[in-house]
Amino acid sequence: MTEKTKKEPTTIKKYANRRLYHTGTSSYVTLEDLALMVRQGEDFVVLDAKSGEDITRSVLTQIIFEQENKGQNLLPSAFLRQLIQFYGDNMQSLIPNYLEFSLERFMAEQQKIREQFSKGFGQPAFPAAPFSGNVMNAMQEQAQANMALFQEAMKAFAAFGSLPAAQEKKKP
Repeated sequence: MTEKTKKEPTTIKKYANRRLYHTGTSSYVTLEDLALMVRQGEDFVVLDAKSGEDITRSVLTQIIFEQENKGQNLLPSAFLRQLIQFYGDNMQSLIPNYLEFSLERFMAEQQKIREQFSKGFGQPAFPAAPFSGNVMNAMQEQAQANMALFQEAMKAFAAFGSLPAAQEKKKP
């Protein structure tokens, strides 16, 4: 049995002039190029050229911000508000893992969701029309399964410490 070798992430250097340099191709790239790399599944790390600091998270956040400003609204305002509420909360450390897990599950179920769209609309691609009942049911079931997992995790963590801040405030 051979062991798979994990490919090292591509290094992107960000210079003070805000330019991004792809060390693999020895060329400058844009945020749009990096977004395409993400969509294609290419792993990369962005380093500040002067300090060597890993700034990948801030660049990925900037890509999301740019996409949202182009009118490609993926993140509803209510979700963003909820996310902001977790900053500084004692549950903050759980949110990244929960969100990552939920999106991984969603991506794993993506083909099933696409098939539901095809059955509901008779088209292979995602149409502009509203969701069909079957698709909405499938998405609601997925969301409920994710919430059940999250609640189980909360019960496990509650055994190790105090109640979340929101629940503590509700106590008489």
